[in-house]
Amino acid sequence: MSASFPRASSPDAPSPESRSEGAVAALHRRAAALNAAFEAADASARLAGLLADEAGQAVFTTSFGLEDQVLTHLIATLRLPVRFATLDTGRLFPEVYALWAQTEARYGVVIAPFHPRHDAIEGFVRQNGVNAFYGSREARRTCCAIRKVEPLGRALADADLWIAGLRADQSAARGGVRFAEADAARKLIKVNPLLDWSREQALAFAREHDVPLNPLHAQGFVSIGCQPCTRAIAPGEPERAGRWWWEDDAARECGLHVGADGGLSRASPAVAEAQA
Repeated sequence: MSASFPRASSPDAPSPESRSEGAVAALHRRAAALNAAFEAADASARLAGLLADEAGQAVFTTSFGLEDQVLTHLIATLRLPVRFATLDTGRLFPEVYALWAQTEARYGVVIAPFHPRHDAIEGFVRQNGVNAFYGSREARRTCCAIRKVEPLGRALADADLWIAGLRADQSAARGGVRFAEADAARKLIKVNPLLDWSREQALAFAREHDVPLNPLHAQGFVSIGCQPCTRAIAPGEPERAGRWWWEDDAARECGLHVGADGGLSRASPAVAEAQA
């Protein structure tokens, strides 16, 4: 039997690294083209133009906050080909579950839930306690990684476009948000159709169109996450001051939109995997 030798690579064949770099560069070109085409448009035109211009699966992740409810109304009334998803952490307010059902009934949509992996949650609670997130920033971030970041990875597993409800004026950390951004880790384009809206604009739109909203907003809960990690804000406080209020970091994020380098991008799913 003759010996077998590995075939030498063609000198013209691109390496895996160069192919990866090429794919990332292509994502950035797509994002730049979408910004050039739609960043100056209104939210409806952004969504409609985006879905007409881009092929592939579009996924909208909603947490049923004010901005997400506005986007749900726009997507549903424009009858856009978008899949709805939400991250059910298991520790949401009762009002969120009620609004979830109300939203599906109002708009005739199905909002698919993505839950944390039960083994990861059970292991975390067994080792750290049911409310360990109050004890340290590391424990809180681990809880967020398990309950939110890892399920987000599954929600976006086959997505080409990720529609999110970020606004640039929600916090200083979100001030640089663009309409379209390249998410190289997910190999998709993330879009923020309400990036240049104010909270007042979103509230006015919701009232004009009778968009169902969480009653907690009227009680000072401006940004709503998990129940034990959310409080109402006082007059004059920043919108996100009620999230993880016991931490002294002004740029408080759960990891869905902020990477390990502190930039406003999706955190690596490996964070959650490492905790399982």
